[in-house]
Amino acid sequence: MATQTSAPTPMMAQYLEIKSRHRDALLFYRMGDFYEMFFDDAVAAAEALDIALTKRGKHAGDDIPMCGVPVHAAETYLLNLIRKGFKVAVCEQLEDPSEAKKRGSKSVVKRDVVRLVTPGTLTEDTLLDARRHNFLAAYAEIREEGALAWIDISTGAFHVMPCPLVGLGPELARLNPSEIVVSEAHEANWAEFVPDFHDRMTELSRASFDSTSAQNRLTTLFNVSSLEAFGQFSLPEVAAMGAIVDYLDITQKGKLPLVRRPVRESLRGTMQIDAATRRNLEISHALSGGRDGSLIATMDRTVTAAGGRLLERRLSSPSRDVDIITARLDAIDFAIENTQTAESLRDALRKVPDMERALSRIGLERGGPRDLAAIRNGLSQAENIYSLLEAAPVSTLIQQKMGFLTGQAELIDLLDAALVAEPPLLARDGGFIAAGYDEELDECRTLRDEGRGVIASLQVKYAEMTGVQSLKVKHNNVLGYFIETTATHAEKMLSLSDTFIHRQTTANQVRFTTLELSELETKIHNAGGRALEIEKRLFETLRMAILEHAPAINDASGALAELDLITALADLAKAEGWTRPKVDSGREFLIKGGRHPVVERALRKQGGDKFVANSCDLSDGHDGAAIWLLTGPNMAGKSTFLRQNALIALIAQAGSYVPAESAHIGIVSQLFSRVGASDDLARGRSTFMVEMVETAAILNQADDRALVILDEIGRGTATYDGLSIAWATLEHLHDVNKCRALFATHYHEMTSLSDKLSGAENATVAVKEWDGEVIFLHEVIKGKADRSYGVQVARLAGLPDAVVERAKSVLEALEKGQAEHAANPKAIIDDLPLFAAVPTPAPSEKPKESDVEKALNEIIPDELSPREALQVLYDLKAKLA
Repeated sequence: MATQTSAPTPMMAQYLEIKSRHRDALLFYRMGDFYEMFFDDAVAAAEALDIALTKRGKHAGDDIPMCGVPVHAAETYLLNLIRKGFKVAVCEQLEDPSEAKKRGSKSVVKRDVVRLVTPGTLTEDTLLDARRHNFLAAYAEIREEGALAWIDISTGAFHVMPCPLVGLGPELARLNPSEIVVSEAHEANWAEFVPDFHDRMTELSRASFDSTSAQNRLTTLFNVSSLEAFGQFSLPEVAAMGAIVDYLDITQKGKLPLVRRPVRESLRGTMQIDAATRRNLEISHALSGGRDGSLIATMDRTVTAAGGRLLERRLSSPSRDVDIITARLDAIDFAIENTQTAESLRDALRKVPDMERALSRIGLERGGPRDLAAIRNGLSQAENIYSLLEAAPVSTLIQQKMGFLTGQAELIDLLDAALVAEPPLLARDGGFIAAGYDEELDECRTLRDEGRGVIASLQVKYAEMTGVQSLKVKHNNVLGYFIETTATHAEKMLSLSDTFIHRQTTANQVRFTTLELSELETKIHNAGGRALEIEKRLFETLRMAILEHAPAINDASGALAELDLITALADLAKAEGWTRPKVDSGREFLIKGGRHPVVERALRKQGGDKFVANSCDLSDGHDGAAIWLLTGPNMAGKSTFLRQNALIALIAQAGSYVPAESAHIGIVSQLFSRVGASDDLARGRSTFMVEMVETAAILNQADDRALVILDEIGRGTATYDGLSIAWATLEHLHDVNKCRALFATHYHEMTSLSDKLSGAENATVAVKEWDGEVIFLHEVIKGKADRSYGVQVARLAGLPDAVVERAKSVLEALEKGQAEHAANPKAIIDDLPLFAAVPTPAPSEKPKESDVEKALNEIIPDELSPREALQVLYDLKAKLA
């Protein structure tokens, strides 16, 4: 007999229908105060969130898995799910359950998805890092011409640029988007060009990237007849921007964020830095993965969230425009020279909230009263800051930004009058509109909060009107509010029948009402709900008033962020002893007394040695390459020296002072770094293969304005193979790329190249040998190293003495054999005795303790008086005689 399968309940049928439209997302299905998940969604979410998995009824004969999270704590769970790679469809109740009951006892509350939560579409502060952008990117390609567009919907910033497919990786590394929208027709092909971002890609249909449809979406969004008002955009650029708008429409269910006018960027406008170089230089993240230990963490002294994000953009995208860089440095000069004004400015900036993100939430109808207050407080501080700077001898850049800080007095006055000083988080809680702003609201609040007092005052009024002092206004569940008097005084009340309406007569009392009392009763009963309705209406009015000023608010926020960054970099320069670099369009690269900012800070924190500053001059090759070939032992500081010069160039072109005594830098077009060893097992690449891939990218792309730092090229293979590769790489950099470069190597045989290549020069890291030990001086000097001191470094690392001694003997034999058997390298190995044949050195006997040592061991310094200590010195000197 066949098993009969029962039909799903109306609620479950609704769930299954909604879920069928959002198969690739977890469905947060609102049921009262919880978001519930069922079936596979419940199993996946329970495991990801570490919450209980239960069950609810049956479907097709099987138990239905279920789990849920409370609505009030949903953001925390959303954050965890997003970080683990999930997308979430938020399904809300679209009507009050009482409305559903009117349609019948088995009617289901109307529900639908109001938002798709994805990594690139977050707006809530709790889901975002305040000091980092959260970009959503889209890549489009039409007839082999590509373009990249990106947006941060939490701020509305919208950008686009031409971008060939080969350049996609470096640009994505610069932006580090949380999500990348690509066409389903190309996703598989493009993924191989950006393997680091493959798991962040989201496919959209080809129609989303259609340039004609994209044009219509964009003109509708910005309410213009043509995009020409914003500039000239290629078809791929329009397609990429249109795809972003389409994706936002899908995820936000028609509630598009406040998108700023698109800004077209140029590939040649910023210093190009590929993904490997960003990792090696630890610009935004340390190699450990966190922010601590990165360049941005070392430099960040901003006091606003928007200022922190601006610093991230500047360090991620250093400028190649000398005028822009000079203007930024001039602004820092002003802040350094006008210390008191700068300090007052920083104090005022500390009170500036994050207006950009508050405005975005307001535009998406996700804002609350505190977002309104953030706009009020931010604009008020902007006016104060304008007053601080009004009479100061500011730089041109600061003068330009000051124009955006004022002119919003009307909006400030409106918000100041309407809002309480410290509003609640949610509009549904009420209590955010200030007293005295709306007469009807004040009346409702009075009735809600002081109903008894209002009734009492009305009782006094009626007693005076009738002359009946014993008249009372009372309440019961049957009549509600009523006026009660004794039968003796009833005639007086009845004589005023135009006012007092007879309700009921009892044995000893007569009860009346009035139209005023009835209306008041209704108002008291409804006062709380009515007050909340009025506040919600006023909230919407204030929200629309803010949106009318959205462009000006964004401009003010951007100006405040710029001022924050200027004063923060000035504070950093003064505190750390950084200096203004000279940046021009030449090919100079002269750093005097340069320092690595991150290492220097780490040494200071550890209370260790002072950082040893070093100079670097790559300015000789005006018509060709300028390369330093750097030799010296491990642990001497070669890698630090390489990195610090790359970072100084980057910091200078970001528009900041630099950690050096002086710096003259001709614009660096590209920054390449091949420092450090790592493998990529997931993609089947060894350490050596990774090294070769990254080196190939440098040699194939570097132009004559590039700065290249290379460390230990060829070390992952056989000695002669490695030496050959390193040799050929250096020659290519010199003869073909003609760039500025620092080339560190252990192959000291390569130092002879300085005699053959006009643009190459030898430099080494100085060391000192003492009593068989090597002391690292961390000082870079002209010249070359004749050995690598590898055995001495091995001893410092803690290798057993037997291994170190054996290594010494092998090294001596190899060096001797290389001279005697140059034509037959195998003979060098054949002549070496086996390890077992080499006697392990016996531990040396401990020398007998001398009289001086014995006397020193008996001294307790804390117990000596000054006179006794002096006598001890005389006694010790006598023992040496």
